[in-house]
Amino acid sequence: MHLLVLMVALTTAGTALAQGAAAGNARPVKIVVLGDSLSAGYGLPAAAAFPNRLQKALETKGIKVDMVNAGVSGDTASGGRERLDWSVPEGTEAVILELGANDALRGTDPSVTRGALSDILARLKARKIAVLLCGMVAPPNYGSDYAARFNAIYPELSKSFGVPLYPFFLDGVAADTGLNQADGMHPTAAGVDMVVKNILPTVEAFLGKLSAQRS
Repeated sequence: MHLLVLMVALTTAGTALAQGAAAGNARPVKIVVLGDSLSAGYGLPAAAAFPNRLQKALETKGIKVDMVNAGVSGDTASGGRERLDWSVPEGTEAVILELGANDALRGTDPSVTRGALSDILARLKARKIAVLLCGMVAPPNYGSDYAARFNAIYPELSKSFGVPLYPFFLDGVAADTGLNQADGMHPTAAGVDMVVKNILPTVEAFLGKLSAQRS
């Protein structure tokens, strides 16, 4: 009986040590947020920018990430494509892709935006980097035909590349004067927190799938 108890104790201790070692060796997921002013944190302190706030929200849930802010104010999808290699360095495991808002504001031909985003997704796929695609919605001033063509870009690319989609990055924030700066386009710190709150479940699911593939 004593021998049996000892064997059980040793087995339990060994399992606990293995689990502890696994937890200790777990490295943060290196994520790059490739975007424009909406993710760069235009008009806000660096600590209030989307990548920093998202990292904090994930950490409160015990999810370790190394979040890199690769947002550039004024950038278009084509601009993101041009800087892709240096904005997403080697060792990156995941990208949150948030581009296209400036394309829509400028009335860029949706085929140009689609082509740039498609190239970005193809190149990241070739590098085996997981992507969460964030959708955008065209403003109404270019008409319903333009909006239909532009808004279709994101769900169609999500389907063709097999990447998860968060349908609208500014969901719950766009057009809310209390959550936007004076320009009516860029979120306040409270607006960023609302974006983070809304996208968090999608990001958690995205990282959960990535973690399963890592192990």
